[in-house]
Amino acid sequence: MRKYSTIIAILFVISIAVIAYAGHDHMVIPYEKQGFGTATSMPIPAGGDLRQHIIGQEPYKNWKMWPGKDKMFKGAEPHGSLLTVFVNDNALSSIKKMKGMSNNSIIVKENYAPNKNLVAITVMYKVKGYNPEAGDWFWAKYGPDWEVLAEGKVKGCLGCHTSAKSNDFIFTGKVTK
Repeated sequence: MRKYSTIIAILFVISIAVIAYAGHDHMVIPYEKQGFGTATSMPIPAGGDLRQHIIGQEPYKNWKMWPGKDKMFKGAEPHGSLLTVFVNDNALSSIKKMKGMSNNSIIVKENYAPNKNLVAITVMYKVKGYNPEAGDWFWAKYGPDWEVLAEGKVKGCLGCHTSAKSNDFIFTGKVTK
């Protein structure tokens, strides 16, 4: 009997430990402190890695806005009534050359409601060989709290942006001659 009581007590302690661990908020280690990559490395095509890159490793708020676009310009669905679009150096250089977007171009679009509340962040990231049928774009959509809502070869993004294939799948402004 004592043997069974000991086994039950051990199982009970293990169960409590598992439940406590599962409900615990896990610490997120900043990308630059994870022991891999450098400040200039590009993220892999994955929502979490891209998010870490654009808010931690290379904050998009430090990038230039899309040329000719101001903060909170008039937008259209599904992105929101007001938009602010940031581009990394690769994207900015590509826009100026008008030859389509180069590999490693990143476009970050803040999507706002009419009351100017942030409702989503949508990102296009050009990754050579990722998706040749769709210009090698990786798409990601985040909530205002940076939760990954969609990522990858997102059907809704592809369905809409395919109509802008001649402009490298981009609506915000002209990137090809």
